Amino acid sequence: MLEVKKLNEIFDQINEYWQPHIVGELNGQHVKAAKFKGQFPMHKHDDEDEMFLVIKGLIQIQFADYTKTINEGQFIVIPKGHLHSPIAEEEAHVVLFEPISTLNTGDTESEYTQRDLKKL
Repeated sequence: MLEVKKLNEIFDQINEYWQPHIVGELNGQHVKAAKFKGQFPMHKHDDEDEMFLVIKGLIQIQFADYTKTINEGQFIVIPKGHLHSPIAEEEAHVVLFEPISTLNTGDTESEYTQRDLKKL
């Protein structure tokens, strides 16, 4: 059965930062929701592109030699192979689109690595 989901209700269920939750799946892609606050470790995805859509707040993506700001209602696609580090000074709500094979910390194992994502 087809299901309509409400983003505000999804984010109300997320209580921790930097832990993506699977909220949908299409064409070999996961749609994930996560709350960001603080700085995520610098990493890259060798085989997958990654899209960040900011629903609430703003985030910055730090690259090797520059930083991009993504405001509420904006998105950015990070091509595979690009080192990046998401940063959120205040809590931000973000939807991510990425292949199912994508590990959240890419090529860098850390305490942020999540292998068994919760589904909402």
